[in-house]
Amino acid sequence: MPFIATALAVLAGLTLSWLLRKIVLKLNRKRPELQATSRVARQPLRLALCLVGVRTALGLTAGNESWHAGVDHFLLIALIGAVAWLAIAVLLIVEAVVLTRHSVDVADNRRARRLRTQMILARRIAVALVVVLAVGTAMLTFPAIQALGAGLLASAGVISIVAGLAAQTSLVNVFAGMQLAFTDAIRVDDVVVVQKEWGRIEEITLTYVVVHLWDDRRLILPSTYFTTTPFENWTRRQSEVMGTVEFDLDWRAPVEDMRTELRRALAGTELWDERVGVLQITDATGGFVRVRILVSAADSAALFDLRCLVRETMVTFLQQNHPEALPHQRWEQAADSNQAHDGGTGTRPRTPLRGLGSPAAAGTHAADPHESQLFTGSIEAVERSRAFSGPGDEVFEERDRNLASRN
Repeated sequence: MPFIATALAVLAGLTLSWLLRKIVLKLNRKRPELQATSRVARQPLRLALCLVGVRTALGLTAGNESWHAGVDHFLLIALIGAVAWLAIAVLLIVEAVVLTRHSVDVADNRRARRLRTQMILARRIAVALVVVLAVGTAMLTFPAIQALGAGLLASAGVISIVAGLAAQTSLVNVFAGMQLAFTDAIRVDDVVVVQKEWGRIEEITLTYVVVHLWDDRRLILPSTYFTTTPFENWTRRQSEVMGTVEFDLDWRAPVEDMRTELRRALAGTELWDERVGVLQITDATGGFVRVRILVSAADSAALFDLRCLVRETMVTFLQQNHPEALPHQRWEQAADSNQAHDGGTGTRPRTPLRGLGSPAAAGTHAADPHESQLFTGSIEAVERSRAFSGPGDEVFEERDRNLASRN
């Protein structure tokens, strides 16, 4: 009799689980993503319903048997585990449905990436709580542990203090991870610069953050790093970024011709977002002129390719059309003793280089001041000036190197 009742209970559990899944899918037939994610909960739902049916059948048919108490206790622990498994599966389904409705494969995905980060961390916290509650509930089913619990409550304060001191570092990282997720400091897929390494946030856990570097390395940092150490987030508010391309050229560099070539190169590529495209001479010391090109792109990946494209285009243009603009080293040979000296000073008259400073060398076209000015001369330039946050660390490092070489 108990065997037949158990078989019937298992069959009823399987049938009921099949009906429940069909009803849920029919009510949500307009959500195709639920069709795939619902398979995660199929097995735990079957197991939980079958265990409930078996416990009920054995209680009705074999409640007076000597072996019933042990078997029923085992089934209770298995039921607790199955319910916990089902709860975790439901959390996974909810996460998958929410993330599917908010795709990150769009141009402006800041809100989607924020929601993705928060959902992943919230699901992990909920899974941890479910596991802890399931283990605790299963342990409380043992009478010996129930009696022991009353004695442990008296010393719970001392134990919590000791455990808190022992796990201080881990707890700090856990709270730091929660802070990162819900304060929007970083999100999954954010572009960051940490420890002079450029990469994207690949994963945020409760204790550490994984940064996918540009060369496919993974930089794993504790969560407290991002709450205690300054770092660069290039996509905090928007994904658009600006970058520079610099050249050290001869004084005969054709600035206006280079501007014309820059406009032609930017107009012929989809990498440029048409916000900023400026060429300026930012320095003229040490025998060279420093030409800096500032360009903008929709995101950091496009900016890297755009900078490489501009650099290659300008190098090819100078090599083929203006080789005199390439860097040259100049020196002056000392005068022979038989040569005439100028006024007995012992120095040789210097002959200025042809083409330097002459109108012919500077080009025949007049410069448009709006195209050569970054922060003045137009409404867009004034807006760039207000949004400018500083020249960046590389500029200060370059200045320090120049000062050190002069000294």
